[in-house]
Order: sequence, then C-alpha cells, then structure tokens
Amino acid sequence: MPPARGKPAAAPADSTQSFSLRLFGAGLASAELMTCYLGLELGLYEALRRTGPATAAQVAEDGDLDARMVREWLEQQTCAGVLTVDAPEAPPADRRFTLPPAHAEALLDSDSPNWIAPLVVMPIGGMAAVLPQLVDAYRGRRGLSYAAYGEALRGGQAGLNQGVFTHHLPGWIGRHLPDIDARLRVPGSSIADVACGSGLSTLALARMFPDAEVHGLDLDEASIRDAEANLAAADPAEGLGERVRFHAGDAAEAGDGAAAVHTLVCVFDALHDMSAPVDVLQACRRLLAPGGAVLLMEPSVGERFTPAAPDSERFHYAVSVLHCLPVGMSRTPSAATGTVMRPDTVRRYAAEAGLDTRVIDVGHPFHRLYRLTARP
Repeated sequence: MPPARGKPAAAPADSTQSFSLRLFGAGLASAELMTCYLGLELGLYEALRRTGPATAAQVAEDGDLDARMVREWLEQQTCAGVLTVDAPEAPPADRRFTLPPAHAEALLDSDSPNWIAPLVVMPIGGMAAVLPQLVDAYRGRRGLSYAAYGEALRGGQAGLNQGVFTHHLPGWIGRHLPDIDARLRVPGSSIADVACGSGLSTLALARMFPDAEVHGLDLDEASIRDAEANLAAADPAEGLGERVRFHAGDAAEAGDGAAAVHTLVCVFDALHDMSAPVDVLQACRRLLAPGGAVLLMEPSVGERFTPAAPDSERFHYAVSVLHCLPVGMSRTPSAATGTVMRPDTVRRYAAEAGLDTRVIDVGHPFHRLYRLTARP
C-alpha cells in the first residue's frame, strides 16, 4: 500500500537518507550545545534564575547585553526545550521566559549529582576551540599538548568528575577498599593524588579522611594554580590548608628519592592520557607504604571492541579522538593509549610496573576502579 498523501515513507535504517538525517540530528544537537555554552558564559541562565519569568529586555539589562540578541537566544532556548514562555502569542517584547527549576539545577548547581554544565563547556569551549590545531596535529603525525586546550577544557574536565568525587568516591573506597579506608582514619596517614588536575579530587580525599595528609601532583602548572586557588577558596574551618599540598611535576618521576609513606596513591581518570603509563605506575609503586594500594579510576569500557558500543563508550571514543589520544601522544615515546583503555591494557601496564590488578565494577556508567598492589 502506498504511503498516505503528505506523509513520506520511512527511510530504511541503512539508507543514505537515514544517515543524513542522523547527522542532521547530531548537527542540531551540536549547535544547541553551543547556544547553551553562550548561556553559561554570558550569565543568562543565572540571570533567569535570579529574575524568575522575565522579558528579553529585563534579562538583557541584568547582563548589560543587547535586548534583540538576547530575545533571539531566549526564543531559541524555548524552541530547544530549555526554557518555557508565558503567552507565546504576545508581542515579542512582552513575552516572559522562565528557566524551570530542574533545568536550573542541571545547569547551575555544581553540588548536584545531575550537574551537566561541564559537558557543555568542555567540548565547546575546550575541544572545538583547538580543532584547527588538532587537524595540523593529525596531519603532522604528532600529538597536541594538554596546555593547548586551555582553561575551558581544564574546568570542564574537573567539573565532569566533581560529582563523582563528592557523591560516589567516599562510598566506593569504604565498600571496596575497607582496609585502606580504616588505615586512612589514623592520624599521620598519607595519600598521594597523582595527576590531580584542578585539585577537586585532592580536596575531596582530604574531606573524606580528616586525619590524613594529601599531596596533589600534576605536570600541568596551570592546573596546579587552579588547584591552589580551589584550596584557598575552601572554608578555613575545614583546616584543609594544614593537610593539603600541591606540587607541579612529572608523575613518571614521582617517588624518586622520596619516602614510601602513602597508604593510598590515586590516579583518577588520567592514566589513559599519559605518554608513559608504566613509568607512572612504577612511580606510584615507589610511593606506596607497605600494604598500601594504588587506586585507579578509569573509563568503564567493554573488555573488547565492538561496533555496537553503548552510548557511554561512544562518548569515550569521541573524547579520545578529540583530546585524550592527542594529549597522550604529545610527548615521545608514547604508549598512545587513548580514553578507551580496556581492562586487559590496565592489567598489562600494571604487571610491567610490578603491580597486581583487581578490577572493581562500581556500577557506574562511565567509571571503573582498579586496585593495584605491589608484588612481593
């Protein structure tokens, strides 16, 4: 039976039209993500939360912006389902726009487990900004340094994991590393946070274990400056300044000449970015106190490659192409690992470093833990 008049027949799933429509959807989502980036960077979402239902002129006045440009953004955000509007049939200047509370939480509340703003900032402000450099890096068969991605990438990457460090990591350590948890609650215990980035993981560890000293280390000096700023901004009543220290340096050289005093050595969401992961794990081993453990948090990806990958693995692959693999290849020689570091790769790296591996499935769609212990 022919299709009804005015209603096109559905395209086969493997047709050119179907693929074109799929990429149109991806392009639309990318463009809308950019408009969300504008809303965050210009403070438009914050303004709407402060004002409640507001006209374009009111929102523009709050941010000292052009009312016509703001109106276009407000209407676009409403069509995208981010905002709502009262009386859409009213004259443009009279329409009042609202940011729903649930959307405000996801976009603006960094303490919420549903905070998604970093996923807006990181690809648009960080990765898209370096695409011309990335094209040159691919053509030149070389990587691209972490520093090239700038502040937006650093902030977005830190923010993506902030909720994990705050809401999940304490329970994960308590349930899956109970012996280490107990030892870290004894005065004088110590933790090393290798590749600490902006220091959010370091500060989270210090809050989890108020009797422990925590030492954050990162190769990127800008990240260490961010970490020190985050430490300075912490509530003085927490006393973190007395127990947390940050240092810029190469993780592969950590432990050279240093005492092996750390009950726990952490590498969170970073080993796959490193050019010399085995050297880093060997350094972590040197830092361990007797009976201590190295704790890795890495992407939760399948045991082997499959074209029918879940969305989480598709995300990891995209991030690897745009960021993690080029960063890992920016120094030579490089293991060229990439974000999709499968468990067998971790086991191999750990074995080469003299460490045994226990894989810990924490049930998270994006993260998996690995407990590494020194071989006798």
